[in-house]
Amino acid sequence: MSQTSIPKKETAQKFTICFFKRTALLMLLIGIIVVLIDPFYQYHKPWFGLKAVLTDKEYQCIGSLRTFDYDSLIVGSSVAENYYNAWFNDGFHCTTIKAIRSYGATADLCYLLDAAYKEHQLKYVFYNMDTSSLSADPVPSYEITGCPMYLYNDNYLDDVEYLFNKGVLFEKIPHMAAQSIIGDYDENNSYNWAQWKQFTESQTLRLYDRTREIAPMKEKNFYRENLEANLQLISTLVQEHPETKYKIFFPPYSMLWWDNIYRTGDLEAYIYNMEQAIGQLLTYENVEIYYFQNEKEMITNLNNYMDTLHFTQDINQYMCEQIISGRNQLTLDNYKQTLSEMKKFAYEIVQKLIVPYEDRIGVG
Repeated sequence: MSQTSIPKKETAQKFTICFFKRTALLMLLIGIIVVLIDPFYQYHKPWFGLKAVLTDKEYQCIGSLRTFDYDSLIVGSSVAENYYNAWFNDGFHCTTIKAIRSYGATADLCYLLDAAYKEHQLKYVFYNMDTSSLSADPVPSYEITGCPMYLYNDNYLDDVEYLFNKGVLFEKIPHMAAQSIIGDYDENNSYNWAQWKQFTESQTLRLYDRTREIAPMKEKNFYRENLEANLQLISTLVQEHPETKYKIFFPPYSMLWWDNIYRTGDLEAYIYNMEQAIGQLLTYENVEIYYFQNEKEMITNLNNYMDTLHFTQDINQYMCEQIISGRNQLTLDNYKQTLSEMKKFAYEIVQKLIVPYEDRIGVG
């Protein structure tokens, strides 16, 4: 062995040790930055004067439910994202944040409510109940749809996917800082998407992919098993938390949506599902239900929509104002009649009101 080989070996060892030390220090620094800024709010609410910049519900909603200060929730699907939180705060003297899940399946929304109740007592739950949610699979879909489960579970050991994430470090943190310091982000507009969309009759008709064939109408109790399971999920929460006032409301989809569920054979079953759900939920003292699907002028004006069901923020504001004033409310005395009239109106849509638009509708 030569005399110079030993120093070279020692030099290589020192270089390797130094490299790993610097790498470890860099990784530690990155982890500390992510924990301190925490753009997904897994460990704490915003601090250092940063705003609660909520723009990515799949990554931020679950963390905000655990760490933010609030006493009420706006719960629902994408059509609930455009509520201005302060409308509810001012109208009901509460502090709201949003619990949002695309498609708004009952099991997914109840999952978010369970997470909120672990750390908070809720005064109000403003619950947007989509008609299709009553027939959806009664199991949470977060994992099977590819949501980042390392954010949803209670295991901090797998947070390495969050702490050492290039997208978090170079995209999410700079975006949060920019919106907080030099941007005009309004925290009341959490998850809002309406400001970037167009709502026109021509676009709504163009995006309606109408089926060529009309399917046989399903039996009204076709979704009975899923309906019963979903009602059990929401009823359990209502019963376990009598201190919470649940204000449940059905939003107004466009007449194209009603035409679609007629052609897919779901109309009778969906009306039945709503009747069963409303009848059961109205038996609880801490539940109120509001109904907006029968707003005829609204749902037949396709300029209110960007597709078959997503509507302008003006409609969100209108519903909030109606709920604050106690209008559009269903009771055990009027809900069956209301849904009976809605069913007649739905058939009027498919037999008469949709006809003038048929030559402008795309056919799938």
